[in-house]
Amino acid sequence: MDPMEKIFGKTAQMTVLKNLIERPNEPTYLSGIAEETGLSHASVSRVITPLLLSGVVREKPLGKQIRTFQLNAESEATNVIIDFYNKINQIID
Repeated sequence: MDPMEKIFGKTAQMTVLKNLIERPNEPTYLSGIAEETGLSHASVSRVITPLLLSGVVREKPLGKQIRTFQLNAESEATNVIIDFYNKINQIID
């Protein structure tokens, strides 16, 4: 079991966040996150909203209907989350 899941449980939002943490410099699409995590497109869309509102994730539109998402490296909260993620993965196995 993943160290983050041991502590916080497995939730759709945590799954999406972990997916983005593991690809910090790679923009991705809702459908890409859904495919990589096994979550439905609707679930990813629902749980990414609070991550956007908190500033942890940023959205970049590509055209009228295509949106990409990636971690917001300029956010202090994002950097704290990434640091915690890396440290907890070193400590808990």
